[in-house]
Amino acid sequence: MLVPVKWLKDYVDFDISPKELGDRLTLSGSKLETVEVSGDEIKNVVTGKLIKIEAHPDAEKLSVCQVDINAEEPIQIVTAATNMKEQDIVPVALHGSVLAGGHKIKKGKLRGILSNGMFCSEEELGLAEEGTCHGLMILPESTPIGEDIKTVLSMGKAVLDFEITSNRPDCLSILGMARETAATINTKYKMPNFTYKTTSAENITDLLKVTIQDPLCRRYISKGVKNVKIQPSPAWMQERLEEAGVRPINNIVDITNFVMLELGQPMHAFDARDIRGNSIIVDRASNDEKFSTLDEIERTLTSDILTIRDGEGAIALAGIMGGLNSEIKDDTTTVFFESANFDGKNIRVSSKNLGLRTESSSRFEKDLDPNLPELAMNRALNLIEELGAGEIMEGIIDLYENPVKPHIIEIDSQWVNKFLGLNITKEEMKSCLDRLDLSTEIVDNTLKVTVPTFRIDLNIKEDIAEEIVRIYGYNNVVSTVPKVVSERSGKTVKQITDDLITDTLLGSGLYESISYSFFGEKDFDKVNIAKDSSLRNAVTIKNPLGEDYKLMRTTSLPSMMGNLARNYSRNNEEARLFEIGKVYIKSEDPYELPTEVRTLTIGLYGNVDYLDLKGVVENVLETLGIKKVSYERETENPTFHPGKTAKLMVGREFAGVFGEVHPMVNENWKVDERCYIAELYLDVLYKNASDEKKYKPLPKYPAVTRDLAILVDENILVQEIDEIIKKQGANMIEEVKLFDVYKGKQIPEGKKSVAYSLVYRLANKTLTDEEVNKTHQKILKTLEHKLGAELR
Repeated sequence: MLVPVKWLKDYVDFDISPKELGDRLTLSGSKLETVEVSGDEIKNVVTGKLIKIEAHPDAEKLSVCQVDINAEEPIQIVTAATNMKEQDIVPVALHGSVLAGGHKIKKGKLRGILSNGMFCSEEELGLAEEGTCHGLMILPESTPIGEDIKTVLSMGKAVLDFEITSNRPDCLSILGMARETAATINTKYKMPNFTYKTTSAENITDLLKVTIQDPLCRRYISKGVKNVKIQPSPAWMQERLEEAGVRPINNIVDITNFVMLELGQPMHAFDARDIRGNSIIVDRASNDEKFSTLDEIERTLTSDILTIRDGEGAIALAGIMGGLNSEIKDDTTTVFFESANFDGKNIRVSSKNLGLRTESSSRFEKDLDPNLPELAMNRALNLIEELGAGEIMEGIIDLYENPVKPHIIEIDSQWVNKFLGLNITKEEMKSCLDRLDLSTEIVDNTLKVTVPTFRIDLNIKEDIAEEIVRIYGYNNVVSTVPKVVSERSGKTVKQITDDLITDTLLGSGLYESISYSFFGEKDFDKVNIAKDSSLRNAVTIKNPLGEDYKLMRTTSLPSMMGNLARNYSRNNEEARLFEIGKVYIKSEDPYELPTEVRTLTIGLYGNVDYLDLKGVVENVLETLGIKKVSYERETENPTFHPGKTAKLMVGREFAGVFGEVHPMVNENWKVDERCYIAELYLDVLYKNASDEKKYKPLPKYPAVTRDLAILVDENILVQEIDEIIKKQGANMIEEVKLFDVYKGKQIPEGKKSVAYSLVYRLANKTLTDEEVNKTHQKILKTLEHKLGAELR
């Protein structure tokens, strides 16, 4: 934010140097980046009148000039310039002078003739860019002779450049910085003039209808001006605009820019002739709609972009830039002023998507005060009246459905001292807050602070405490050792759980790996993700490291497969890897951040099979104390082998998938070994984890072991058999151990033999053969009934 010191002094009086002011404002929270003083390095350059010009006797292109600088006698200057004549007044750099860029000038001889300095152009005085000037700077005839050029040209003007944080949009204005200046140096500031008189009997409500179709526009104000005279702005306005980095255009456009810089509220002016249908509609654009902005570039819009429209189409990009089809022209006679408030998030996203960031959008995207448009409109009309730029119409259009009002924050003054480590009175606290226009009332030890609507950053008591200390002065705070009482220390539950998982996997023989959180479009193809899969709807990075890293990953499978492939390409015979990371699921709302899903990914190859991977998964589940775990056959996931893949279910909740990688995926990654990968969702595991440990004494009574071998259809899952055995065995079954699955010559086609070792035991007595036989038969009959099993 560029703040010209001369402009700042229009609202607050101070007599300290720009550097000191910047330092004091930095201490109070407004960080100063630089202090720029025009002509600061220029020295010993004065005005001089050319009283005689003669040709150089030994050089055709040089002239010998006698110059009056109001000294005892004229001085002689030799020059190659040709655009001057006798009696012209020009800048003269004398012996020992310094020009822009630090160039030093000394007297010397040019082709044998003494030159006591040189004449200057605008470029040499730092008033124009390099290569834009051709000849000397000719000053007006009324210019006094022998005066310092910095005085004559009003150089030496200081401009402060502040870094304004996004939570302080009120400081993106000269008035906002005047308020901060007055609070910092403990003085008063004054507001500009907001009064005006209507001089046209015509009423804007008879000429224009405004409709807000989208809640992204929170307020819209319009006023009309008739008999407009388009002409250059007065010198004082142009000077302020230029010092603040804005190019003057004409009086109407300059007024809108002046108000934006002065109050922080962007405005826009429409040529009334170009408002088709005499209506303005605030609504979103259509997809692929074409629109030419004031910079003469045709842009393609989307339905996310808020526009200002008339009866036939867009005439401005709301909060960003006006349209070429309604700009102020030299023959404009009637103007409709716009002062509005728009949703900051939408303006920020739209501005980025269009690649068009303006002074207007940079303010709106920080969420401006909806009450500011009224002040800005009044100020603009005051300037119209002051400059005699037109006649202000009767009436006003002001659509403001949900007005924002000041709110009150109550804060205990004793808490403030304790929180800040200070010992100041509540009256001093009130004084600090009042200086910032935070109206404060003292009730006993409580400060009741009325927060104005332009301070969107003040919402909790800690915010108020910060305001107090920054105006009181950080430099006045005595250093103390903080007293910290921690109710909780160490790692969070999730961090502890991650450590448990890591220790378990390391104990299972795996190594931890780390991958980038982004990959490329081709990674989806390499793991066989379908073209219409929701996983392909990924967040796109605007400035990626390269084509292979332009998407935020929605699955960790390509990352792990890439790690396995990298190990295989380096001739490692086996790899046992795991990664705890995140995947990013894109939100349906384009303004929302993606959902970050924590995942545990396991990858194996080399002398392993599916059961090794399942064992690692079971180790993790056992460590976390997760109950009600089941496995379901997974045949639809294109990344995995359809016959060797399972879904992990915790209760009825999907917790991940694991199995053998599909041979085509292996081929895509150029891996000839069978690979096994698990992708588990840690949030589900966290939710179902339990650290409850129960002591179980050693059994007092003997166990009875029975083997059970049955024939079942080949497609029957072992898990189904396990569940039936455990359910029918009730409390009598202590252990169910699968020790054989066989398919061969002695087994009928389409069948398989499954053999179990069953351990029966009761905790309170010795089992009899009759009790065991009864339960064993019950298990067998249930298997026959539900699964068609046959006893071998």
